[in-house]
Amino acid sequence: MLNTVASFDRIGEENAFAVLARATELANSGRDIINLGIGQPDFRTPDHIVEAAIKALRDGHHCYTPATGIQPLREAVAADIHKRLSVDVDPGLVLIVPGGKVTMFMAILMFGEPGAEILYPDPGFPIYRSMIEFTGARPVPVPIREENGFAFSAEETLSLITPQTRLLILNSPANPTGGVTPKEEIDKLVEGLARFPDVAIMSDEIYGQMTYDGLEHRTLLAYPELRDRLILLDGWSKTYAMTGWRMGYSVWPQKLYDYARKLAVNSFSCVNASAQYAGLAALEGPQDAVREMVAEFDRRRSVVVNGLNGLPGISCRTPKGAFYAFPNIKDTGWQAKPLASALLEEAGIAVIGGPDFGVHGEGYIRVSYANSTENITRAIERMGEFLTAKAA
Repeated sequence: MLNTVASFDRIGEENAFAVLARATELANSGRDIINLGIGQPDFRTPDHIVEAAIKALRDGHHCYTPATGIQPLREAVAADIHKRLSVDVDPGLVLIVPGGKVTMFMAILMFGEPGAEILYPDPGFPIYRSMIEFTGARPVPVPIREENGFAFSAEETLSLITPQTRLLILNSPANPTGGVTPKEEIDKLVEGLARFPDVAIMSDEIYGQMTYDGLEHRTLLAYPELRDRLILLDGWSKTYAMTGWRMGYSVWPQKLYDYARKLAVNSFSCVNASAQYAGLAALEGPQDAVREMVAEFDRRRSVVVNGLNGLPGISCRTPKGAFYAFPNIKDTGWQAKPLASALLEEAGIAVIGGPDFGVHGEGYIRVSYANSTENITRAIERMGEFLTAKAA
């Protein structure tokens, strides 16, 4: 038997894909499965974006591009950030990457090593912890608490920083909770980070255009005092319903950019050429489809929250961003992962157990409302029938 490098024994994965595979298997066997587990928009990529990719191929854009991305796209990213967030970004610090995970991989690889500590949100995207452990660094969970509206606490976050802390990972709007950290709390965190000038920050803002109730996304790019140690993660997957296109971008501090470029050269070489032209069309073309999609998510949000709050033993705070609800299921008498498994196998509903997002996820499940209102309503009815039957 081949011996593997020990670090690979530490690497985890994203259980949402395992749930998707099982849901697909059950559906292929003839079961009626309602998928509220996967985190991707159920909308088609807008037609003008698709046509831009087709045109790019017909025009001969099927060769290597610069590892950092084509220059027009990097300029378009900088222009879009300025337009949306009123922040100036140098296109020379923008890196086009194949999806959001690549930025996580690069940032954590740069700062993670045995003896180092990396702070990350918990519950949070599972790849954060997986990659931290892979590098040999110590993962330090930053609790994301329901009583805080699933926003991070600046005071608690700062209290966890030690001399070994190398990187702080933040995510707002957040997966899996839908929490949005208010500006006042971000201000407190940034003020406190002045005491820790050697701690880098990776801000995952992939859901930045998906906020509700009049909330405006507050980017960490808006804080000049952080720019020399801030890595921004964003992309097209969620905003433009382009998950399968594998299109993401990052903005790097000057002193780290060339390291990121070298990692790109050594790993993926460059992003698919035609997909980059699709990304260009997405940023420079009409934004109507984005606004319509977010408005539809907002309508579904109400259906999900109202429905979940009507189920026995379940309470659900209203999420402020993304397209996830994170209901509290503690009063059902179930633990989260067994409940998620039973809902799939017995009731035909795919959701994700909270512990798949970290130790603080126990007592919760993640419900994605990236599905039709009809299917969401049917799923909640089935959940109610299941919980009532099990309680009888």
